[in-house]
Amino acid sequence: ELGSLINYADNNLKRIKIIPDNKEIYTRAMNVELFGSVPVLNLRKLPLETDIAKYTKRTFDIVFSLLVCILLLSWLVPIIAILIKSESKGPIFFKQKRHGVGKKEFWCYKFRSMAVNKDSDTKMMTKNDTRVTKIGAFMRKTSIDELPQFFNVLKGDMSVVGPRPHMEAHTNQYQKSVDKYLVRHFAKPGITGLAQIKGYRGEIIEASDIINRTRLDIFYVEKWSLYLDIKIILSTVINAVRGEEKAY
Repeated sequence: ELGSLINYADNNLKRIKIIPDNKEIYTRAMNVELFGSVPVLNLRKLPLETDIAKYTKRTFDIVFSLLVCILLLSWLVPIIAILIKSESKGPIFFKQKRHGVGKKEFWCYKFRSMAVNKDSDTKMMTKNDTRVTKIGAFMRKTSIDELPQFFNVLKGDMSVVGPRPHMEAHTNQYQKSVDKYLVRHFAKPGITGLAQIKGYRGEIIEASDIINRTRLDIFYVEKWSLYLDIKIILSTVINAVRGEEKAY
C-alpha cells in the first residue's frame, strides 16, 4: 500500500512524508540519521557529538585554561600554599576520584579547604561545617578552591563549562534515585555549569535540589553552544564577586 502511494505521488507531482508510529518516544532532541540507506531515528542528538563542536570546545578550553594558569595561578598558588600550610597540617592540594564523561573515573584537584579528615570522600560539605579551615572558608566563598581544576581541563578530564562532577559515592547513589541522571555524563564535567549559576551549587538539602540540577545539566548537554559557555563563565565571575548564599 505504501509503495503504491509513493508511485502515485511520484507520477502526480506530489511529495510523501512518513511519520513513524512511535509518538510516545518523541523528544525535542531527536533527529533522523542514515545508516547506509536505512533511516534511523536518533532520540537524543547532542551538539557536542559533531567534530567541529568538539574541536571548538576543546580549543576554547585549552586557550582559556592556559590564560588562567599563566596570568593567575602562576602567582596565586605560592600565596595560597603558604596560607594553607600556616593554618593546618596536610597537603596543599586535595584530590578526589570523580566520574567524568562516560562515567570514566579521574582525579579531580582542588585547593585543600578542610582539615584532613576520613569523611572527605563520602560526606558532602554542609553549612557551618567544622572541618573547614578559616582560609578554606574564604576560598570556598570566592570559589578560589576550584581553580586547580584548570589543570584537569588541560589534561582533558574536564571542561571549563559542563555538569559539575560529583564524588563517586554520590554518583552511584543518584544514578539509582534520580531519573535520567547519567545523561549528564554524555559531556565532560565542568569547573562551572548552568546549574551552578541558577542557584543549584554546593550542598544537596532537598531531593528537588539534585533533580533540578540534573534537569539543568541535561538542558546544557542538549543545547550546548560556545555562546552559552561564555554566558555561563561571565555569570560565574559575577556571582563570585557578589557572593552566593550556597557558597560555603
